[in-house]
Amino acid sequence: MKNKKNLLVILLLVALVVLAIPGVSEATGEMLSEKDSVKDFISLNTNSVFFLFILGFLAGVLSGFIGSGGAFVLTPGMMALGVPAAVAVATNMCHKFPKALVGAYKRFKYGQVDIKLGLINGISACVGVQIGIQIQKIIMEKWGAAGSNLYVSLVFVSVLTVLGIYVLSDARKSMRSGEGNSVSSLAERIKKINIPPMIYFKTANVRISFWVTVPVGLATGLLAATIAVGGFVGVPGMVYVMGVPAIVASASELIIAFTMGLSGSFTWALSGFIDIRMVVIIMAGSLIGVQIGAVGTTYVKDYMIKYVMSSVMLIVAVSRSFAIPPYLQDLGFMHMTESTVNLLKNVSFVLLCLALAAGGLIILGSMFKKRREIKAAEQAQVMQHS
Repeated sequence: MKNKKNLLVILLLVALVVLAIPGVSEATGEMLSEKDSVKDFISLNTNSVFFLFILGFLAGVLSGFIGSGGAFVLTPGMMALGVPAAVAVATNMCHKFPKALVGAYKRFKYGQVDIKLGLINGISACVGVQIGIQIQKIIMEKWGAAGSNLYVSLVFVSVLTVLGIYVLSDARKSMRSGEGNSVSSLAERIKKINIPPMIYFKTANVRISFWVTVPVGLATGLLAATIAVGGFVGVPGMVYVMGVPAIVASASELIIAFTMGLSGSFTWALSGFIDIRMVVIIMAGSLIGVQIGAVGTTYVKDYMIKYVMSSVMLIVAVSRSFAIPPYLQDLGFMHMTESTVNLLKNVSFVLLCLALAAGGLIILGSMFKKRREIKAAEQAQVMQHS
């Protein structure tokens, strides 16, 4: 009963955010006005509703497992349905903060969340969110929805490619060495920076200058407001810059996602960019998935989180790269036939589905494999004592 009440409170929070949207008819998906046509909400049919629910579920599994919020697949997923990038980002941010709260609570019970780390990084992340939202609005005013779509896709491809390669390399190194967790040489050097105030994070077991946390939080918030994916800067930033263990970083990122998601949602809602229909559908699936993903972290080694993160990053980056040429054509920079445009969009969509399937299979497969090993060990002990 208590869990049901908590879920009701979360849903009410989301509803309050969306009530701030001026002049929007979510039920019919009407356009706000001719001037604000970029905010037009798409019509939803049975297939798109089912797709959004599954998308939310798998993104929730990934979110609970790697602490990224899952928006790196949700934003492209909504854009694949024809949702303008700004609406996709805003809707993502609105659905993310209640889901992040559920995931953070779940992982807090496993002793993986450093609340102080999450809140301190969350403060600077909120500032980054507001800066990112203003950048998005400027781009839309100058180049419209096509410019916003292109901007989001270019950032996706560049950020996910660089981070994906780096994290994959580190995961392989950790796997070969057999180390569950290792501190990067960069983090070791940064720990020696002694600029007051110095802060000790108990769960992460890290003592570091407050001024080191600021750029990590700002970058997290800026990217979250730009493409709704702050975790792919926040988690690696905490791991490789601050020296936080990956499991603690991915769990504490959920605290950051909640704080910056809540503040960003109000800002986006006041401008009428949040589609409540998609928020509810995606959240229905993701609230289930995020708990499964959180449980999965207790069955795998630290490097497996990095491996899943990097694999999905790289597949999504390739997926978004196929969506860039159609956006360039919309802006008049390229000229392609309609069949070529449709082919590129279909390839992008298929690769996105592949990223979701790959991430889900790796996580669920690792969980089931580890559980079988644990049960086998328990049975062996019973047989020894019998």
